[in-house]
Amino acid sequence: MTQLIKGSGITRRGLMQGAAAGAMVLGAGLPAYAAPKKGGTMRMGKAHGQTTDTLNPATWENGFTIAMGFGIHGYLTEVASDGSLVPNVAESWEASADAKEWTFKLRSGLTFHDGKSVTGEDVVASINHHRGKDTVSAAKPIVEPISEMVVDGDKIIFKLNGGNADFPFILSDYHLPIVPAKDGKADWASGNGCGTYSLVEFTPGVIARFKKNPNHWDADNRGWFDEIEMLAIVDQNARTTALVSGDVHAIDRLDLKTAGLMARNPGVNIQQVSGTQHYTFAMNSQQAPYDNVDVRLALKYSVNRQELVDKILFGYGALGNDHPIGAGQRFFNTELAQREYDPEKAKFHLKKAGVDSVQVSLSASDAAFGGAVDAAVLFQASAKGAGVELTPVREPSDGYWSDVWMKKPFTAVYWSGRPVEDQMFATAYKCGADWNDGFWCNERFDKIMVEARAELDETKRRDMYWEMQQLVNEDGGIIIPMFASYVFALSDKVGNSGTLGSNWDLDGERWMERWWLA
Repeated sequence: MTQLIKGSGITRRGLMQGAAAGAMVLGAGLPAYAAPKKGGTMRMGKAHGQTTDTLNPATWENGFTIAMGFGIHGYLTEVASDGSLVPNVAESWEASADAKEWTFKLRSGLTFHDGKSVTGEDVVASINHHRGKDTVSAAKPIVEPISEMVVDGDKIIFKLNGGNADFPFILSDYHLPIVPAKDGKADWASGNGCGTYSLVEFTPGVIARFKKNPNHWDADNRGWFDEIEMLAIVDQNARTTALVSGDVHAIDRLDLKTAGLMARNPGVNIQQVSGTQHYTFAMNSQQAPYDNVDVRLALKYSVNRQELVDKILFGYGALGNDHPIGAGQRFFNTELAQREYDPEKAKFHLKKAGVDSVQVSLSASDAAFGGAVDAAVLFQASAKGAGVELTPVREPSDGYWSDVWMKKPFTAVYWSGRPVEDQMFATAYKCGADWNDGFWCNERFDKIMVEARAELDETKRRDMYWEMQQLVNEDGGIIIPMFASYVFALSDKVGNSGTLGSNWDLDGERWMERWWLA
């Protein structure tokens, strides 16, 4: 066996060059980065949360449920705030020379909130919840390569159908918490976890309350609050008012056009973190007119990307190039030409599609991302000169992800990205994946994805991921006009380490255990 990790993590400095976590702080004062302080009740205002949310990790898809999962549950591995992969429920792991077999050793003495010991059987049941033809899990594509799991005392052996050098990163995915096994099945409905906090109350779309788990294995180094209240405040104005008035200690997804003004409020600090988050317009490529690649290309050339970065992100981001891999990631294609706004090329592709113009409706809501409706209006204006009649449709925020996304043929979407390329592609671009919101299938892409996953030669692997990005760029059903920084606001009563995770919003959505009240 070739040992890859023992106790401390694989650094993602090599995996995501230049994408190291970091924050830019705006405002009059800096957050208190002194030693952590125990105690108090933290109140968080989230721009997420809907009445259809559940405790089932297979269905989690917004910031409210992601944060809840990381708070109450343990995961085999964890992406640390500096971007490295570190142990969590598993204290170490090692791989075979071909990376087809991985052995994870469970941390000793781990218990769930009800006192039950965490066992290998719990791990197997938890992962199996996302496998098989009957699962509804969005994580199905990333665990599909697991052919067998074997429990050997405090060790779990994962046997894969092909080599995967990134497999430990896969197990940090927020869909894959370790929950108790009950009659051989994952008991997610109880809310019983082995994380830093236990769940006290969960009213979907309204609130979740938590209290500290005093028996957590790392209680001396994380989980500083006594209690937490996480509120679903989807309305942006209400969320901002709640922070300024002191009703909450932190909020996410600021109104970027007023972020500078908000920073003038005494006691408010605004932080920006660059990562893999990107905003998209997803076309159902199985449905007319989006089933024609030239219509898809016409739409891609019809959007003024720079205008969206300037007017929607207010500079808190960068241009996207119609694929989901960020410029700081290991296998980012540096030679793929940046697609620009080009009405003439759009008309050229419409002509190739056999039409002079096309009429489409774009569904959007600020539930998708802040400014999504405004972005659709700007898209409408730029597309008009390219022979595209685009009609923005303002959708309600509540139920957007259950009733609009992947239901309507053309929708605004946000993605936080994934730490490694294979995880992002398998989750949202593999043919038939539950979250393939472009409903896109490309045989060549799927073939290379499997080959790249098992390829241990870095040069060959890079070439494969470069080609995959090109295929998505040229043929895919997703328009990705911009990569957005995470921008959020904190009361000056909130302290943190000063190094903030960039893999999700709000310090990798692990603010519950990493922040404190100063």
